[in-house]
Amino acid sequence: QVQLVESGGGSVQTGGSLRLSCAASGITYSSYCMGWFRQAPGKEREGVAAIYRFSSSTYYVDSVKGRFTISQDNTKNTLYLQMNSLKPEDTAMYYCAAVWRIQGCGQYWYQAPKYTYWGQGTQVTVSS
Repeated sequence: QVQLVESGGGSVQTGGSLRLSCAASGITYSSYCMGWFRQAPGKEREGVAAIYRFSSSTYYVDSVKGRFTISQDNTKNTLYLQMNSLKPEDTAMYYCAAVWRIQGCGQYWYQAPKYTYWGQGTQVTVSS
């Protein structure tokens, strides 16, 4: 049984940084796409970044390119999202997600329904 537990959220001012962590258990193969999603009140869940465990190939939504970095430590079965230069529009609940895939995360990596497993979320609030 796959379980994902996020941590590291909090409140920061504009321009600040946070690092989110996602501790994954039950993932024993490299053929998984791991993603970070966010959802602000009244908005749809949005794919932020993803990484394919086997190749470490990464994917980003345009709005976070150059500011966010997704990474993984497979020895610790942990996924990270380093968020720099945070903006008020980054305020949201952030979720870790996982899906088993044979080859990469695919061109639709940002679509939430593609993912099988979800964490409970961690809140990020950026004030101006």
